[in-house]
Amino acid sequence: MVSEQRTPEESKVETLESSGTISGPLVGAAAGRRRRRRSDAIHLVMRALCVASSVVAISLMVTAKESSSVSIYGFLFPLHSNWSFSQSYQFLVGVCAAVAAHSLLQLLIGTSRFLRMSSVIPSRNHAWLIFAGDQAFAYALMSAGSAASGVTNLNRTGIRHTALPNFCKPLHKFCDHVALSIAFTFTSCFLLATSAVQDVMWLSQH
Repeated sequence: MVSEQRTPEESKVETLESSGTISGPLVGAAAGRRRRRRSDAIHLVMRALCVASSVVAISLMVTAKESSSVSIYGFLFPLHSNWSFSQSYQFLVGVCAAVAAHSLLQLLIGTSRFLRMSSVIPSRNHAWLIFAGDQAFAYALMSAGSAASGVTNLNRTGIRHTALPNFCKPLHKFCDHVALSIAFTFTSCFLLATSAVQDVMWLSQH
């Protein structure tokens, strides 16, 4: 029997074929799918975190209520504070509720498509729609958080040249709840802004 002589290049090609590494287009497609799945998973995680952050902000705000007393010019006055007394706090709760609903809807739609091995963002029109929604709600959260911060800062510092005191000393539990709620509101704003950046990246690649 005559043995077939192979050149070093032929031997290398045969080795690559047997290992499957020669199928460059298939490997590239598989890598692309893995990147897409990873990007979709990050997108869903951001949505879930935004829902959680918004719900926590609402929960902290609606439980912000406390009764105490304060001394003004030597007279003791009863105090009762509730988040619903401030329109800024009401606005924050309303915006956070809308953001939670928006993010939950996108999370449910995206999770359904992700489990079916489809892209979380099905089309450019859908991408533009959620981008516009993320932008609008991010600005609304920033506005609500800023307005609530102004009221809370006034409660903490009082008003100069008047007898109005620092109301957060006797109502520290109320002010702590409000401050944490505002912090989570800005966290939701950051998460939505990050999601908007992801939307732009998706649009630039499709």
